[in-house]
Amino acid sequence: MSDSNTTVFPNLSSFILLGIPGLEEAHVWISIPFCTMYVIALLGNFTIMFIVKKEMSLHEPMYYFLCMLAVTDLVLCTSILPKTLSIFWFNSREIDFTACFTQMYFIHCFFSMESGIFVAMAFDRYVAICHPLRHSTTLTNRVVAKIGLGVALRSSIIILPNLFLARQWPYCQTHIPHTYCEHMAVVKLACTDTRISSYYGLFVVFFVTGLDVFFITVSYIQILRVIFSLPTKDARLKTFGTCCAHFCAILCFYIPGLFSFLTHRFGHNVALHFHILLANVYLLVPPILNPIIYGVRTKQIQDRLLQLFIQKKRPNIFSGFSGS
Repeated sequence: MSDSNTTVFPNLSSFILLGIPGLEEAHVWISIPFCTMYVIALLGNFTIMFIVKKEMSLHEPMYYFLCMLAVTDLVLCTSILPKTLSIFWFNSREIDFTACFTQMYFIHCFFSMESGIFVAMAFDRYVAICHPLRHSTTLTNRVVAKIGLGVALRSSIIILPNLFLARQWPYCQTHIPHTYCEHMAVVKLACTDTRISSYYGLFVVFFVTGLDVFFITVSYIQILRVIFSLPTKDARLKTFGTCCAHFCAILCFYIPGLFSFLTHRFGHNVALHFHILLANVYLLVPPILNPIIYGVRTKQIQDRLLQLFIQKKRPNIFSGFSGS
């Protein structure tokens, strides 16, 4: 870009988030499902963590990983929704330069972290089904904690270069056509060659997400081999049911994310408002569906939820004698 046609902002203090260009008049209406989704995500994930904490029988590796997933989901949706709703409701579009890059970091870091947790959960299912006698000795509490720490460190470190690269570029524009500070949406505003950011972003996608999908696939191939080798149909269905919830959650996480990535990279003819809506959906859908999927498919969680509701509805037969 020529210097005569652009203005570089050397001391840029803030960006302007435009929301969903082309759908400005519908912002208030779009905020209704967004807000509803956020409330459902909060209630669902806090409920999962509460039940796992209270129910001693759920103090197992699978449910520890489920709590990690719930925390990650809460951070993901909270990273984008409050600011998005402030744009829709109050037209509060300005976001501080540092806040924008902090939001960017949290979004990509915790998305990567969620991918890593799915790998850990796949490994847990692999050991439980393929080597059941070694499950308790292989996945001890200490090992689970180390896996969780490793996933967090991997995501935190590998996303840092993206942040440092994006912060160093000189910016010629301040208006971001998005509801949050998505990495490529911000980098596109720079008035310099940012191919290194684009290449590193692709590296992260293929190195992190690609490897995670590969390990999950290998785990499930081994799991399916064991399931199909079981002697009876009932045994096969029962064993498959123990990992069905995890498999559904994986599909709900990777498919919208992959579709959004492909649309962003190759869907040049796709309408901008559609891409932005999709970019929100792939961060909002997993936090909503994960608690529902695991709540519906996991009998222990269902039983604990029923106990809570029964205790609340059960009348206190001694209440009439409180004054005696």
